[in-house]
Amino acid sequence: MRGAERGAADSRGRGGDDSRGAGGWWRRKSSPAKVETYTRWSFHFFALAEFAAVGVPFGSGVWQGPVLWLPLTAVVHCTLSAVTASRALDWTRGRRPRPVRLMMAFALVTVAVAAAALWTAEHGPGSKEVDTAAGGVFGVVLIFAAGVTTLGVRGWRQALAVVAGYAAASGALALLLGAPAPAVLVSVAAVLLGGGFMATTSVFSVWLLDTVYRLDEARETRARLAVAEERLRFGRDLHDVMGRNLAVIALKSELAVQLARRGRPEAVEQMIEVQRIARESQREVRDVVRGYREADLGVELLGAQGVLTAAGIECEVRGEVGGLPSEVQSALGWVVRETTTNVLRHGNAARCAVQVRVTDGKVVLTVENDGADGEGAKAGAGSAGGGSGLAGLAERLRKVGGTLEAGIAGDGLFRVVTEVPLVVNEPVVTEVLS
Repeated sequence: MRGAERGAADSRGRGGDDSRGAGGWWRRKSSPAKVETYTRWSFHFFALAEFAAVGVPFGSGVWQGPVLWLPLTAVVHCTLSAVTASRALDWTRGRRPRPVRLMMAFALVTVAVAAAALWTAEHGPGSKEVDTAAGGVFGVVLIFAAGVTTLGVRGWRQALAVVAGYAAASGALALLLGAPAPAVLVSVAAVLLGGGFMATTSVFSVWLLDTVYRLDEARETRARLAVAEERLRFGRDLHDVMGRNLAVIALKSELAVQLARRGRPEAVEQMIEVQRIARESQREVRDVVRGYREADLGVELLGAQGVLTAAGIECEVRGEVGGLPSEVQSALGWVVRETTTNVLRHGNAARCAVQVRVTDGKVVLTVENDGADGEGAKAGAGSAGGGSGLAGLAERLRKVGGTLEAGIAGDGLFRVVTEVPLVVNEPVVTEVLS
């Protein structure tokens, strides 16, 4: 057992190092959290793309002298765009109130930067390069602002209203600063098309993120319902056994009390009958519990497949279980139950494979699932005490001479291998590797 403990400690150390190493923070995230992280960094990338669009002319030497302040204000706009996107995404997830003031400030800064860019293009130094670059800043800030602001609204109608508002603002600014009519129409059309594309991207991203979280919640709900259904099944079986007998015991004991008060000798016979029914009920309860605790392996495999499938986890079961000794089936049935619970509770599994094979006079049960991280693997393999957890299964398997090995078998793959001899021999030492 000391060797088993050393192996478990070494395995836990490797799992912990892997979770803390490069990329460990990403592997520890659930699938919805990964999608949220990807979405957030996508909008931060939009801010970088906006910065690149307004900063390229600065690198080429256009922004110099009296117009140097314009790209600097555009950089401020890019920073505010990233902050607004992050706060708006928090609002969509229900983690903070809608950032109304921040969105209003962002819109005002956008209009101010756009107006300054258009004024520079119309009334600036007169350089063609400066006019072109300033016109680019005018369109870029309005288009990206439309996409970011859309994150803070609900529904397509409000998103379209945001895009239309920024397009109208571009047209109004162009008219106020004396731009010709064709340039006004071009600016309005450019903001409508570009802002519409950005708004569509924002709305779709939020919808996708909400859908992923809802699917994950539905999966957890299905898993809880599957467990609750199993508990209800056991409760119904116990009620069917005890309900009638308890009713008969109550009636006969009441009859015995009435007979005893009248001094009738039949009261003794009624109490003897009550005693017999109580003993019979006790035996039937033992049978129900024994049937639950020593279930058939085939039934357990079908139940595990149903529970995992209901939880949205693809489950594949291979192998034949017919003809196996009852003690072997009972022990392996407990392994199937515990591993199924671990798959549901630990990690983020999408697939589980169960295989039963008979070789060299022993039965080998292998359960593999993906989506196992370092913490989930330690929680699944390290739970013990009171007959629960894989360590508790070791005690149960020891009675039939079985062995159990559990641990990480690859990148995110958790494997449990159980071997039980067909002929029960003396108990052997069981190793649990976590």
